[in-house]
Amino acid sequence: MGKQLFVIGLGLIGGSLALAVKKDHPDTHVTGYDLNKNVMKAAISLGVINESAPSIEEGARHADLIIVAAPVKETIEILRELSSLPLKEEAIITDVGSTKKAICEASHVFDHVSAHFIGGHPMAGSHKSGVEAAKSHLFENAYYIITPVKETDARAVIQLQNWLKGTKARFIQLTPGNHDFFAGMVSHFPHIVASGLVHQLKEEGEKEPVLNNLAAGGFRDITRIASSSPVMWRDILLSNRDVLLGLIDKWQEEMNKVKGYIEKEDAERLFEFFDVAKQSRDALPVRKKGAIPSFYDLYVDVPDHPGVISDVTAILAKKQISITNIRILETREDIMGVLRLSFRSENDQLLAKEQLTKHMYEAYESP
Repeated sequence: MGKQLFVIGLGLIGGSLALAVKKDHPDTHVTGYDLNKNVMKAAISLGVINESAPSIEEGARHADLIIVAAPVKETIEILRELSSLPLKEEAIITDVGSTKKAICEASHVFDHVSAHFIGGHPMAGSHKSGVEAAKSHLFENAYYIITPVKETDARAVIQLQNWLKGTKARFIQLTPGNHDFFAGMVSHFPHIVASGLVHQLKEEGEKEPVLNNLAAGGFRDITRIASSSPVMWRDILLSNRDVLLGLIDKWQEEMNKVKGYIEKEDAERLFEFFDVAKQSRDALPVRKKGAIPSFYDLYVDVPDHPGVISDVTAILAKKQISITNIRILETREDIMGVLRLSFRSENDQLLAKEQLTKHMYEAYESP
């Protein structure tokens, strides 16, 4: 038998890592554990794992690599449990937590054993969840942060990257503190802002219901990330408390500046505020995966004619291009309507654009 991988937590991330390892290391035997027995059964039937473990102790006993794919709080508890078990000599343990400082501090429980803990955070995801959505290519071209500490064996870090090279991710090493600040800035804090905007809409929408209808377009799009798991984000914010408190303070300062510009009717400063934001955003990488999952949307102009939507979907279905979501943004009598099609990957998006253009549809990537 080849090497043994044990995955604790068979959701989207744990399942996708298992598939990526299996694809690149086909001789690896993958064992999985999840609190939900039905999830373990599904993981076996989908080929994500080879077998399920009745307990963490049983699954970890012979593992060469252990991946803990659980929320931060649960991960810390699992690390404590693993540190008390008779693990394999030189076994590598890693996690996928969205914050690293608390987890890496907790990992000192392994200081006096032969196993090596290396913090990890694959910065990729999907708008779907669960093992059913697991894909071996989920992390392709995404940033995969590794956070070794001073005591970490450099050889173990290399071995972990060799284990995970099938993800085709871009590995970066950061200190746990730097990771938490960077992730707080580009992922955690934007979720707070998006959720705050939705809260404000809810409050005002209860007074003026028409607001909810108006928000069905652009507002709903820019706040899409607010639809993420409340449990997950509660735990992330609490585990990255100090960083986020600082970022919130800076945000409030920025908003107070804008408020002052508006009160003083300072047109020059307002223009500068939006101009700098536009230039900075336009300079950001377009084709790279970042901390927030990308939305692979395609906009299609369609005539006001019966059957046009079924024609569009049929063209794509014929080429086996899957649509994850379809929405009518505008449809009025005697004018062109707009469909927004969402896809799983950039490749599907580009193939769809190519096929629809061949059939005389106007398809574009931004409205």
